[in-house]
Amino acid sequence: MPLAFWCILIAGILPVLTIGIAKAGRRDFDNAEPRAWLEQQQGLRRRADYAHRNHFEAFPFFAVAVLAATQLDADPFYIDALAIVFVLARLAYTAFYLADKPSLRSVAWFVGYASVLGLFGVAAFGS
Repeated sequence: MPLAFWCILIAGILPVLTIGIAKAGRRDFDNAEPRAWLEQQQGLRRRADYAHRNHFEAFPFFAVAVLAATQLDADPFYIDALAIVFVLARLAYTAFYLADKPSLRSVAWFVGYASVLGLFGVAAFGS
């Protein structure tokens, strides 16, 4: 399996990891109304929930970009490299979100977004 496909898997796991941080150690978690419970959280738990939501928002764009670049026979080196950049950027995004570093978080978000645009670029124009 191409490395970029493993990156899709990792990107698909990131929302689960961040929501785990939001819920960890709290016995009062309400599984009947998890979103209402999460809205009441503060600090790290709230930021972890917001990172969780953003991972879900970013995932489809990234996955489709990898699949499109692969389907259109872009150079696998560039597909893999850009997919790795995306995952590393999303990991940095998560770390900066949890650490409450909004400016750095925005930079990491932009790098991830640019890598997805790069994937579409190599799909459209070759590598």
